[in-house]
Amino acid sequence: PGSMMVAEGSSTAAAPTAAGEGGKALHELYPANAFMELTLSAESGGEKVSGIVHCTDEISNTVVLRSSLVYTTLSSQIRFVGAATVAERRVLRESGEEGGEAAAEGEAGPTAADLEEMARPLPPPPTKKALEDREKRALKMAMEHMKHINDSATPLGQATFDTLLKACNSVEWVDGTAIVVLGEVRVDEPYGPEDCVLIRPGKTERERNLAMDSLNRVKKIIAHKG
Repeated sequence: PGSMMVAEGSSTAAAPTAAGEGGKALHELYPANAFMELTLSAESGGEKVSGIVHCTDEISNTVVLRSSLVYTTLSSQIRFVGAATVAERRVLRESGEEGGEAAAEGEAGPTAADLEEMARPLPPPPTKKALEDREKRALKMAMEHMKHINDSATPLGQATFDTLLKACNSVEWVDGTAIVVLGEVRVDEPYGPEDCVLIRPGKTERERNLAMDSLNRVKKIIAHKG
């Protein structure tokens, strides 16, 4: 009830409900890699959107369209459309089809860039191992990030740490609220340039020069962090 069946021989129909149209699944109504034109309902602005059906999601009742970008051929524009907001849908060209409804009616169909996009194969779904590896990397990054947060530090101390981390990469908290940069420079509260001291001045002249360079660099970063 409330939905229109697709007429035989036509590719124009009213939008399906979340349960699908005529018992059909969303991926049947919006076939993958077909070039479609969707007219949104008046409540959704009445806009017409077109593109290649990248995929559909039955749970969220969403259609994902991809289209070529005018200024580059290296990437595509992705748009998520709620199937419930679609008032009318038209298949302008099926995947691998020579013509299509637009061509038959003399209308402007897919551009050359769109046809090239249609010919591009859909990316394979990620494997279980790839998803597990991605989860491990995300957890590792989260743990690394947590190491950089010091509940005992003042907001100024945390901001100083973050600034030094961005500039020097090798930064750690020691003795509660002190910051050590590059294993050579220690910064204590209240985290001003004058609060920076060398941990190891160096034994040779070359080592002393390198240590002083590190100290001056840290002082300069702190002096300009605001």
